[in-house]
Amino acid sequence: MSMTGSPLGDELFQSSSRLKKIEATPLPKPLKTRVISVSNQKGGVGKTTSTVNLAAALAAKSLKVLVIDLDPQGNASTALGIEHGEGTLGIYEVLIEGAEIKDAVQVSPENPNLSCLPATIDLAGAEIEIVTAFERENWHALLKTAIDTYLAQGNHPDYIFIDCPPSLGLLTVNAFVAATEVLLPIQCEYYALEGLSQLLRNIERIQQALNPQLVLSTILLTMYDSRTKLASAVVDDVRQHFPAQTLNSVIPRNVRVSEAPSFGRTVISHDKSSVGSLSYLEAAIEIAQKGAQNGR
Repeated sequence: MSMTGSPLGDELFQSSSRLKKIEATPLPKPLKTRVISVSNQKGGVGKTTSTVNLAAALAAKSLKVLVIDLDPQGNASTALGIEHGEGTLGIYEVLIEGAEIKDAVQVSPENPNLSCLPATIDLAGAEIEIVTAFERENWHALLKTAIDTYLAQGNHPDYIFIDCPPSLGLLTVNAFVAATEVLLPIQCEYYALEGLSQLLRNIERIQQALNPQLVLSTILLTMYDSRTKLASAVVDDVRQHFPAQTLNSVIPRNVRVSEAPSFGRTVISHDKSSVGSLSYLEAAIEIAQKGAQNGR
């Protein structure tokens, strides 16, 4: 029997109880900064959306979070309300000109716990410049060196999320070398697992050659439509293949999530009680708790 007498009333009641549970759950601080590369070479899987909303969700729970926008489109910078017009000091200057992260980081108006290293249009040519301007043997560690310097200067965010471009080029390799974890968003649609084996092979190559600490720690299922059998089949398939990595929280298709970036906000501040916001908050709690369980 319905708790409130109407489907809408039930939904509001359920959202309210989910939000209360989220707000009552304290999050563990990681033992040291968790550097997480958010990557999928397929576009349109909710990669940037997941990066900024997970970051905002953790910041809303009083953890300090830095987002590094490594995608030349600069969508993460836009969603966090960060200035990233031409001439703005950002990730391009850090990688190519040796600028320091501390000088380029901006605090997001979203939350004082949330900051961003922006991407400008200059980043589009960075891959060519990385190869031509630097000795071949250190091109892969430019971002790692910059992050290590930033941390050594006494900056200690709890999380650093690196939003990668939707390709496996030199920028993504830099992200994989700098990170200790990979978070993989997978869209709950046909061909969702296409290209996944290629990504896993690339992670393995990075592990063997450049960064033995790198692990695929988290898989987040996005754009879930409960009305389709296909979405449920994709969820079951991914959970069967990657039981330890796949979060219980699933991100539904939600208009509030889609419209938030046009306001220069994440869904967490745009509409905290929306189903999209609640799902990202729950996913962030899982990421923090699983990290603590695994000694991170």
